Amino acid sequence: MEPEILARITTARAARDLSDLARQAVATTAETTSPAERIMQARRLRQMANEIVDLVVLAEALAGTPWDEITQALKRQDPDTVRDEYEDAVAEWETMPEDRKTSTAAGLEDLDAWYARHREDPDPEISTPVADLLNRH
Repeated sequence: MEPEILARITTARAARDLSDLARQAVATTAETTSPAERIMQARRLRQMANEIVDLVVLAEALAGTPWDEITQALKRQDPDTVRDEYEDAVAEWETMPEDRKTSTAAGLEDLDAWYARHREDPDPEISTPVADLLNRH
């Protein structure tokens, strides 16, 4: 399986996890917690969102998107700096061993089932958004 597809699957997992954590934050809105606990919870959401950005950049780099385009989308100035930040991760994903590829790709059905359970009317009507990655190339 192509590294780009694996990165997109990993991104879908991270988005699911962020969504679940955000929903839990809503559920605890009325709970009495300390300011530190509320701030730590919000920081965790931000960290997860930043991780998703990194995974999307990784997937785009693996797909061959030019660094100039990635840099512009990130609202950054220097493509060389952005490439330097991500080049080790890109190389690692490009040389991922087969057993790790298999484990990374596992669970597509679970992600699609999660989407089906949480899909609302404005969301795209698609039954297998993650598994459909396998039919792209």
